[in-house]
Amino acid sequence: QVQVVESGGGLVQPGGSLRLSCAASGSIFNIATMGWYRQAPGKQRELVAVIITSGGNTNYADSVKGRFSISRDNDKNTMYLQMNSLKSEDTAVYYCNVASVRGIYWGQGTQVTVSS
Repeated sequence: QVQVVESGGGLVQPGGSLRLSCAASGSIFNIATMGWYRQAPGKQRELVAVIITSGGNTNYADSVKGRFSISRDNDKNTMYLQMNSLKSEDTAVYYCNVASVRGIYWGQGTQVTVSS
């Protein structure tokens, strides 16, 4: 059984920062990529950032480039998303995605609300 658990969401003022964490555990092997997606009310889920296990390459949505930073601790199967200079349009449920040779797994999501 595989578990993917996000944490770190919350309410923050515009311009503030949050750090999300995602921990993958269980019978999960050979993780190829870990990524963050988000879904705002009435909108489709979209990719925010992804990190590739081999080589550590990263990719970001244009809307978050220069503000968000994705990182990973391979030994702990844990991923992070440092979010700075947050804007109201960053408000969404953020989901962790883990892609391995055994399948693709999603977390339950964590709410991020940017509001004054």
